Amino acid sequence: MRFSFIKVVVGLALLAMAIGAASARQSYFAQAPEDQPAARVSIDNFSFTPKEITVTKGTTVTWVNHDDVPHTVVSGGAFRSKALDTDETFSFLFTQAGSYSYFCSVHPMMVGKVIVR
Repeated sequence: MRFSFIKVVVGLALLAMAIGAASARQSYFAQAPEDQPAARVSIDNFSFTPKEITVTKGTTVTWVNHDDVPHTVVSGGAFRSKALDTDETFSFLFTQAGSYSYFCSVHPMMVGKVIVR
């Protein structure tokens, strides 16, 4: 009886871990709602790709760090990410038109720009 109980508890724990891992993967690939445009910028090989992106007001831009070192996404007082580890993301909803230059505060030679129309 005790052995069966332990099997059930371990099985439930493994199931909970699998569901947690699946939801983490799901949020990583989450799309913006259909009525909200989305754009993606990759961080790879110590650069932002695309380096410059043009979007419309109401677009959420998501940066994805594919490097094996942490990076940040910083634009003056407009937005600032935490240090993003490998495969972590940062998203920002652009509600105002303008030009938003940004950089990585860890590696300041990494620069990019979001133009919002």
